[in-house]
Amino acid sequence: MSEREGVVDVAKLDRDFADEVMKRRGGEELRKCFACGTCTAGCPIREVDNRYNPRRIIRMVLLGMKDEVLTSDFVYLCANCYTCQERCPQGVRISEIMRVLKNMAVEQGYVHPSFKMQIEALKKYGRLYEIEEFDNKRRERAGLPRLDTDLKPPRQILSEGDEG
Repeated sequence: MSEREGVVDVAKLDRDFADEVMKRRGGEELRKCFACGTCTAGCPIREVDNRYNPRRIIRMVLLGMKDEVLTSDFVYLCANCYTCQERCPQGVRISEIMRVLKNMAVEQGYVHPSFKMQIEALKKYGRLYEIEEFDNKRRERAGLPRLDTDLKPPRQILSEGDEG
């Protein structure tokens, strides 16, 4: 959006943006949206953070607001709970569209800070979160082996031809 909320600079719109999204797996149903608001009304993230509005994001894509969508934080707020998708009367796969938009953003060079933090945690510890005894008890009940609770850097994976 521009300095004045709700004002769209038509000269900056990308007329091909919606088509780009629709060409990707998961984005095919984009134009079926008729903006009923069911997705937004049922969204658990919307209850916590009103910046996240699936209906608004879809409208922005359809309008061609490529830069605003791909460089914004709000597509990354999607929890992929599929509530919107399950309730959509038109069968629009909104969670899939959010995934498409995230992938397009990364391809354009915009990597959300949360992804960067996850990558750093993976490099440093080999996982995204600390394993606690609670986690191991759940794993044991599921018949899975225990995991080490100490955070240690992962072993380096050797490529073919490396000595190790």
